[in-house]
Amino acid sequence: MSNQLVFDWPLTEGLKSQDFFVAPPNEHAVEMLRDPSAWPELKLVLVGPKASGKSHLSRIFAEETGAKILSSQDLPQNYIGPSPVVVEDADRLPPDQQEVLFHMHNNLRAAHVPLLLTASMAPSRWPLTLPDLKSRMEAATIVQIDQPDDTLLQVLLTKLFADRQIMPSPAVINYIATRMDRSYVAAGQIVEQLDRAAMAEKKPVSMKMAAALLDK
Repeated sequence: MSNQLVFDWPLTEGLKSQDFFVAPPNEHAVEMLRDPSAWPELKLVLVGPKASGKSHLSRIFAEETGAKILSSQDLPQNYIGPSPVVVEDADRLPPDQQEVLFHMHNNLRAAHVPLLLTASMAPSRWPLTLPDLKSRMEAATIVQIDQPDDTLLQVLLTKLFADRQIMPSPAVINYIATRMDRSYVAAGQIVEQLDRAAMAEKKPVSMKMAAALLDK
C-alpha cells in the first residue's frame, strides 16, 4: 500500500513547572503568578493567545497554591474558598454563569482569597451583559502573554515534538522556526503535520520533510 495508516496516539504533554520555559513574552506573567498576595484586590486576569501556555501556568499556580481550576462553562454555586480559584476561558462565560461568577468574585474578595481568570482577550471585550460583573472584571489587573519571540518559538517547537517522542535536529528546529508564522497555534499545527508525515513515511522528521510542508 502506498498510503500508510496513521493512528492518533495519545500525547504525553509535559505540564509541570520544569516544562515551562520562561522568556520575555511570558516572564511578567510568570512573575505575577508567583505572588498572588501582591495582586490588587487579590484578582488577576491572565490574557494570551490560544495555546500560549495559559492552562500550563494555571496548573503550575494550582500546584503551588492549592487552587481549584474551574471551567467557565460550569461554575459551582456559592463557592467561598478557602482555596484560591482559577476560572479558565473566562471570556467564554455563558450568560447563565455570569451571576454565578459575580457572587463567587464577591465571596472570594470578602474572604481575601485569590481569583485568577484566564482569557484570550481583555475583559473590556468579553460579552458580559451583567453590569456589576462587567465593571468588576474590567477593574481587574491584566497580565499579558505575547506571541513567541525567536528563542521561545524554538523551545516551544522542541517541547511539542518531545511531547510526541520526536527529536528533530537543532538545524531542523531552526529551519522551521525561521520560516513559519510566529504564533503558538502555528507551532502546534506544524508539529502535528510533521508527526503525521513522519509516521506515514516511516522516517524521522527531516529538513526535506519540513521544507515540503513549509513551501506549500
